[in-house]
Amino acid sequence: MSDRDYYEILGVGRDAAPEDLKKAYRKLALQYHPDKNPGDREAEERFKDAAEAYAVLSDPAKRAQYDRFGRAGLGGGSGFPGFDADAFADFGDILGNLFGFGSLFGGQGRRGPASGADLRYDLELTFEQAAAGLETPVKIARLDRCDTCRGTGAADRDSIKTCTTCRGRGQVAFQQGFFTIARTCGTCGGTGKRIVKPCPTCRGEGRVRVERTITVRVPGGVDDGMRLRISGEGEASASGGPSGDLYVVLHVADHPVFRRDGADLHCDLSISVAQAALGTSARIPLLADASTEIDVEAGVQSGSVIRLRGKGLPALDRGGRGDLLVTVRVRTPKKLTAEQRGLYERLAELDGEATAERGLFERVKDIFN
Repeated sequence: MSDRDYYEILGVGRDAAPEDLKKAYRKLALQYHPDKNPGDREAEERFKDAAEAYAVLSDPAKRAQYDRFGRAGLGGGSGFPGFDADAFADFGDILGNLFGFGSLFGGQGRRGPASGADLRYDLELTFEQAAAGLETPVKIARLDRCDTCRGTGAADRDSIKTCTTCRGRGQVAFQQGFFTIARTCGTCGGTGKRIVKPCPTCRGEGRVRVERTITVRVPGGVDDGMRLRISGEGEASASGGPSGDLYVVLHVADHPVFRRDGADLHCDLSISVAQAALGTSARIPLLADASTEIDVEAGVQSGSVIRLRGKGLPALDRGGRGDLLVTVRVRTPKKLTAEQRGLYERLAELDGEATAERGLFERVKDIFN
């Protein structure tokens, strides 16, 4: 190892904060890692120096000893004085995943057995079902733990032997430059065991394909595209880990009358010109085959909105229910009887409004005069 000052190696001052030490080491680790500089002895030495410096300065007790007595205060040893691999736990992205390592310095991986695969089920709902909520059974085809061998894959206990390649550790270690790298054992797949006599039911897989019926509880107020997560109802793990999850994707059909905006519902109310002018009452449909009567005030304008509070959908995010918003649409007649036309013309005269018919008559009259 180099005899250079640890602070100088990392390129920081003696008053550097822990965050500055971490940032400096991260930069050097990326720059001089042996996998990025194959065959470069100088880069490997600089990487070792940076690792040793960080191992000491990241430990408050060792840093205090080093600041007072230099390297002599660390016991005078060579290599990583009092090295603790946990000091590098924050750099798993650099020293692990970035270079494809499963574990560093011959240490054990932090991850347990892999979980089973997640599954997806698409559930079709009517608008009314989504509004009210429901419980419904669904059939799921999945890989479940074999009941015969209880997931071991072996015919009996005596058929399970320790893997001779990894000696039961589930990993094999090999030297790569400065590091001893541990990878998943290819013989046993990381289980640390081998099966001498497979289970006759699952043929050594530990899982069998089955079809299960599961009750799915859909809360009222769900919307199209929402997902329900049912923990542990996915496929069983092949390595003894937890089962995956089941994700139920909801597809909600449109409603012929209502449109939704979150928990609020919208619909239109068509009324005549006379009803808009004089006022009226109207029956409005609600969900679950219900209805309610509303009053439309005289003089209402087309596009006006009448809000019925609490008549919308259940609000999943805040509790309670949304509102029903009724938009008034004033209907203009396209065809008139002679009597209706006369009444509208009389009304126009009373209002002092010119109509298309009167306008044409007046223009013809002006020509002859």
